[in-house]
Amino acid sequence: METPLTQHIQPGRGPLSLKEFENAGGFKGLHKALREMKPADVIFTVKGSNLMGRGGAGFPTGVKWGLVPQEAAGSGMKYLIANADEMEPGTFKDRYLLEGNPHQLIAGMIIAAYAIQAQKAYIFIRWAYKKAEAILRKAIAEAYEAGYLGENILGTGFNLDLYVHSSAGRYICGEESALINSLEGKRGIPRAKPPFPATSGLFGQPSVVNNVETLSWISHIIENGPQWFLDLSATGEGGTKLYGVSGRVKNPGLWELPMGTTVREIIEGYAGGMQDGYKLRGIIPGGASTDFLVESHLDIPMDYASVRSAGSRLGTGTMIILDDKTCPVKFVHNLIKFFADESCGWCTPCREGLPWAQKILESFEQGTAQPEDIGILEHLTRYMGPGNTFCAHAPGAMEPLQSGLKYFRDDFDRHINEKRCPWR
Repeated sequence: METPLTQHIQPGRGPLSLKEFENAGGFKGLHKALREMKPADVIFTVKGSNLMGRGGAGFPTGVKWGLVPQEAAGSGMKYLIANADEMEPGTFKDRYLLEGNPHQLIAGMIIAAYAIQAQKAYIFIRWAYKKAEAILRKAIAEAYEAGYLGENILGTGFNLDLYVHSSAGRYICGEESALINSLEGKRGIPRAKPPFPATSGLFGQPSVVNNVETLSWISHIIENGPQWFLDLSATGEGGTKLYGVSGRVKNPGLWELPMGTTVREIIEGYAGGMQDGYKLRGIIPGGASTDFLVESHLDIPMDYASVRSAGSRLGTGTMIILDDKTCPVKFVHNLIKFFADESCGWCTPCREGLPWAQKILESFEQGTAQPEDIGILEHLTRYMGPGNTFCAHAPGAMEPLQSGLKYFRDDFDRHINEKRCPWR
């Protein structure tokens, strides 16, 4: 089984240096792109690979690049931004790539910038990733010294400057337009769309925002071709995926596996199954803002289409496990508390609705919830659902709540009837 993204990462040994990355053939795709291909050829190749954004939304990467105008208005400046603001609870895949092989990301960013003809690029990194930030800054300095960044890269006439920007620390900045606002020094709140960043993004100029895992794929796809990428997956969606599992399993961790590996194989095979004395009750498949899956979903492939057909989202592909000795109501309450704390407060449904949901869920744990509170929670999942808020923050928060009410309704009722949390 091929593991292109992680094959050179060895936990405990430190990141690859530029020389080690070169010796492993890591810059072959970059040389090919800049010396043998036109920008439109690079975009065409990435489109043919069907590379879908690995940050959670799954939007086709090549299509996003193709939306950038060939000729920019005004100053003519274009920007590329790597979203390394990894703050989704239960998600830790990008940090693994940043700390293990930073030049893989840098090479991908140079190719992506060449494809859209961006002259400046930023890595917008989570404030808490101090180790990853230090590794990135060192790697970028190495790349400048070797002539992979700066002016006239590889003698091709292409220029690119790359900067690291440490996030102010708000979860909402993982949303691309809020990220752009923060990068401009403004309040980190989402922007109205349209216009989309591809036409009016950072400082009003055409911009592309891609996830770290997404950009780390680019040099591999250019070097080996789109069909090679498609053949790596177990489904038609292409490539491998970094899958993670946290919770009461025997071997929590992160693995690079073919896209479309089943939930069962990931949990029972790679994560070693549930710890002794615990049973599986539920799975949050792609970070905290995705709907629960349950035992009947174990055999679905972990790809975008299959997880969506099961009523959830692949998201980041990093599962959080709910076991039979953990209160589902408390589990959901903990997630809603996070989303309430992290709301930017821009729109009323999110600003007022999330603390309201949090307060009601707290009453369930305290034994003071009333039967009508179930109906209020169900109303809130619709009130804060898609199309009713300024961005996807509140709708994402509602996914574990609405699916929790669906699959664990008896547990909510027990809290009301027994006037206590049965797990205490």
